[in-house]
Amino acid sequence: MSNETDVVYAGDHGIERKLDIYRPRGEAKRAAILFFHGGGWRGGAKEGMRPDAQNMANEGYVGIPVQYRLSGQAPYPAHIHDVKAAIRWVRAHAADLDIDPEKIILWGSSAGAHLSLLAAGTPNQPEFEGDGPHQVVSTAVAAVIAVHPPVEFHTGESVSRHTTPCTNLLGENAPAEACKAASPMTYVSEAFPPTLLLHGTRDQLVNHAASQAFFEAMRGAKATVDMHLFNGHNHGFAALPSMRALIKPLVADFLDRNVMDPAKYQAEVEQFSMFARGRQPGAPAPNVVAASV
Repeated sequence: MSNETDVVYAGDHGIERKLDIYRPRGEAKRAAILFFHGGGWRGGAKEGMRPDAQNMANEGYVGIPVQYRLSGQAPYPAHIHDVKAAIRWVRAHAADLDIDPEKIILWGSSAGAHLSLLAAGTPNQPEFEGDGPHQVVSTAVAAVIAVHPPVEFHTGESVSRHTTPCTNLLGENAPAEACKAASPMTYVSEAFPPTLLLHGTRDQLVNHAASQAFFEAMRGAKATVDMHLFNGHNHGFAALPSMRALIKPLVADFLDRNVMDPAKYQAEVEQFSMFARGRQPGAPAPNVVAASV
């Protein structure tokens, strides 16, 4: 099947929202990754995520860059409404896309990472769903890849390196309650989908403390989370060709372990780990021969 560009997934309010579809090359994993661009909620375009979508199509995933309404077109919560509409569209078209509807993954960069985390933490919550098509379809997702994500908003002066000014998203004089409701950190729980956080340590727009804080919150909730910090890298590092080449196998491994075949990895732990649950301290792992003295 051929790739497609500028497919309309929602079109109300006089603005067509579009996505691209990059189909797997080689053996298909029957899973889809939706890509959401950065740009401070005010700029950016889905075309910026096409290289990542093509990379993951080469790994067997259906790669889907998505355009959402920007703040100049419609104020928040239009952004998250569009993210949810895109998830519903993909799930509703799972048969056409040849994907498992339970294996829909989100990948976001910066503002897109914020929206991806927010969507992942609020499945089927009416206040985030909007009035787009396929209302009866679930917006639950299987996993999230978040690249330098804003995770929590503050009003007034910042008291922490990990928060982002709420004015960036909601404008001046936004009430604290609305800022909290728009913060992915608010929705962390044990049920949060498996999440991979990627951040540069010299990020001057979203301090890497944001990913660290989210990582610790997820660990505290006993949710599945991995984090990779990249020393010396600034905001937008993931678009560098060398970093794209590095990140692709990291993401593929994370998804293999947590979405595609977690049982295989658990079996590997049980077989080879010296610290598998229930094994006596000092006992050799199965199929490991203890050295004689």
